[in-house]
Amino acid sequence: MIPHKTYTVDEAKKKLESYCAYQERCHKEVRQKLKEMKMIPEAIDVIIVHLLEHNFLNEERFAKTFVRGKFKIKKWGRYRLTSELKQKGISKVNINQALKEISESDYNEVFHALAEKRWNSLKETNILKKKRQFIDYLAYRGWESHLIYEKLGELS
Repeated sequence: MIPHKTYTVDEAKKKLESYCAYQERCHKEVRQKLKEMKMIPEAIDVIIVHLLEHNFLNEERFAKTFVRGKFKIKKWGRYRLTSELKQKGISKVNINQALKEISESDYNEVFHALAEKRWNSLKETNILKKKRQFIDYLAYRGWESHLIYEKLGELS
C-alpha cells in the first residue's frame, strides 16, 4: 500500500492558496481538492473560510470568469453556461450576475457566426439529416431553440 502525504492545516492553506491563485475555483472544486488531500471536515471548513477571507475564493468572480471564458473560447450558449454553473454549485444569483457579462449584441453575433460556420461545414446531402445535425450541434452547446430554428429557416 502506498502511503499518502499528510498535510498540516497551514501546509494545506498554502497549497490551496496557490491552487486558487493559479486559476479561479469554485467552492466545490476546493472542497473536492481538500478531500483528495485527506483533510478532515473541520480542517476543510477552516481552510475554506481562510481562502474566502483572503479573497482567494470568490464565487461571483469565478462565475463571471467561467462565463466569459466558455462563451469566448467554446462558444457556449446561455443554457449550457447555466447548466455547467449549477453543476458546480453556483447560486442562481451569481449565475444571473455572470450571464450579464455577455452583451446581447456579442451573444447574437457569436451565435450567427457559429451557426453559419456549422451549416457551411456540414457535408450531409439529405437536407433533413443536415438540419438535424445543425440543430443538435447548437442545442448541445446550449443555444436557445428559438434562435436555432430562426437561423435554420434563414439558412435552408
